[in-house]
Amino acid sequence: MSSLYSHYEEENSSSNTAHLLNPEEFRRQGHMIIDFIADYYQNMEKYPVLSQVQPGYLAKLLPKSAPNIPEPIETILHDIQQYIIPGTTHWQSPNYFAYFLSSGSIAGFLGEVLSTGFNVVGFNWISSPAATELEFVTMDWLGQMLGLPQSFLFSGTGGGVIQGTTCEAILCTLVAARDQMLAKVGRENIGKLVFYGSDQTHCALLKAAKVAGLECKNFRAIKTMRSTAFQLSAESLRTTIRLDVEAGLSQLFFVPPSGQHQRLPLIQYGR
Repeated sequence: MSSLYSHYEEENSSSNTAHLLNPEEFRRQGHMIIDFIADYYQNMEKYPVLSQVQPGYLAKLLPKSAPNIPEPIETILHDIQQYIIPGTTHWQSPNYFAYFLSSGSIAGFLGEVLSTGFNVVGFNWISSPAATELEFVTMDWLGQMLGLPQSFLFSGTGGGVIQGTTCEAILCTLVAARDQMLAKVGRENIGKLVFYGSDQTHCALLKAAKVAGLECKNFRAIKTMRSTAFQLSAESLRTTIRLDVEAGLSQLFFVPPSGQHQRLPLIQYGR
């Protein structure tokens, strides 16, 4: 990996730049990258699941400044093999059992390639009708698979989007709930909004609350116990809500745990 003071010849730079949008060069480099990823997955079990590097390792291996000219794909893939893979914790490894299941798939990888290739900016219908309408159709498919009522679907009076992460989804729904509640009780009462979860709820909820301008002291973490498999007791939740109502607070948001990173507590939904 070269730095700003690379010794590449200027004509090499011109040649690389000329190929930025060349279909044949894209085809050649694309085949190399697909082969690289396929080889990575074929050999993934040979890598230690947890990265063995120490903090700060990468800065010692990379140049102090950005490259002045483009590098060939061969050099880039070599650098990834030598510098990046050793510093990777292999989430897709069959030997990985932390946090949650692998989210990678052939369909996902190739779908990303197709999506990126079209490079659609779908901020409204006219900017790309197919992108907008495909989202409507597939979101309704998902809603139907989840058994959502018609009012939740685009084909009804609803609709929605898939967020990139659970954290984003929590923030979006929390902000929506906040605005709906403040429209009823007045924005000056934002300090009276309380929200609920269990003591196993992921920290993403409190992070989202800070971003949404809510007071973290208003989070009610319902205690769970090992003896009940860390279930969230419906009675404990009901008692906590009743006390808040009596204190003149507004009930905003509840995160029902159906599986957490720490453990797998379940609320007694039937109650």
